[in-house]
Amino acid sequence: MTDVFAPRGIGQPVPRRGDRRFTAPALIAVAHGSRDPRSAATMSAVVAEIAAARPDLDVRLAFLDLSAPSVEHVVEAVAGQGHTHAIVVPLLLGSAFHARVDLPGLLDACRARHPRLRLTQADVLGPDTRLIDALRDRVLDAIGTSTTVSADRVGVAVAAVGSSSSAANARTAAVARRLAAITGWHTEICFATTEPTVHEAVSRLRARGADHILVAPWFLAPGLLTDRLAAAAPDFVHADALGVHRAMVEIVWDRYDAAWAAALPLSA
Repeated sequence: MTDVFAPRGIGQPVPRRGDRRFTAPALIAVAHGSRDPRSAATMSAVVAEIAAARPDLDVRLAFLDLSAPSVEHVVEAVAGQGHTHAIVVPLLLGSAFHARVDLPGLLDACRARHPRLRLTQADVLGPDTRLIDALRDRVLDAIGTSTTVSADRVGVAVAAVGSSSSAANARTAAVARRLAAITGWHTEICFATTEPTVHEAVSRLRARGADHILVAPWFLAPGLLTDRLAAAAPDFVHADALGVHRAMVEIVWDRYDAAWAAALPLSA
């Protein structure tokens, strides 16, 4: 498959007029970025799956911080290939500071440098029930098909980043409740950077009768914070981060399509 992340002149053909890769908006999928190389590798694999679903479109990966390529670099490459419109989909689980402030600020600066390129920011990934399905699948993978455990004995500590905003943490806690609703498992929320901690979540799960307890990271990719959670609770099985999953492909293209439809001029 063509390297969809390469700038012009490095392995990627220049689109021609009449080619859908030229006439349809490019997709720029923007991930958070991390000092941990596993994070960028995972997001590259995620975006490769997204690109494979619609090979006729120009799909790029960019990062907000700490990883390359940057948003500015990718926008410059897209503009250089002659695109007049790009849909920017934040690969973020929630609509917090990065989606509401950081990314819009970066895109405003890019618009000033590339006035002929229209940049439309789409919605973030969550909340979406398909992401809860992906979280369930990761827990099932961790439980293993060789182990038969009744649902009322399973306890899942859903582990998220955590925020200084109690309202944001309350919204994230809904993820654990939704997982319980579709599985019958006992669930509790915990955070890597604030309370409740993973140990508090485990204690609550035990008090509710769960004796087969796992930690399920509400993270798109592994990194320093998932390592912190693993170090804090080494005696428990930790599911994988969401990573490459069909839900990610479906949701990103849904966000792209909705943003493109909203950007089209209304018919008379």
